[in-house]
Amino acid sequence: MAEHETNYAALMHERGFRITLQRQFILEALRESKGHTTAEEIVERVQAKAAAVNRATVYRTLDFLCEQRLVVAANIGGQTVYELAGEAPHHHLVCLSCGRQEPLEHGTVEPFFDKIERENGFAVQTNHLALFGVCKTCREAGKA
Repeated sequence: MAEHETNYAALMHERGFRITLQRQFILEALRESKGHTTAEEIVERVQAKAAAVNRATVYRTLDFLCEQRLVVAANIGGQTVYELAGEAPHHHLVCLSCGRQEPLEHGTVEPFFDKIERENGFAVQTNHLALFGVCKTCREAGKA
């Protein structure tokens, strides 16, 4: 994932929220991960810097940051993973056989989202989509 230049503290202030020390530690842990990371990995990173921040605080803060669309969550491989929301939506193709993840450009799925809105009157509002299947390599190896 590309380096994030977003000023999360400024965004939170604009929305009327404070950037607490706990929120700052969690955002830093996500920034350091440079991609998908589990809540437990975030807990470990945060507690290495601030042992007093408990697991429940990390989980509550992750929920809050997701609600604010500063962090995105996805269920990949049976577990929830988190990453910082970027400037533009991004998506993934996830192989159910080998677990490899490939980026999928938003322009590829945007027409699909537009079609859903036209046909169903439903405006898709996701900036992080994971599609599951079997990659070409695994299919050719007979692992499908």
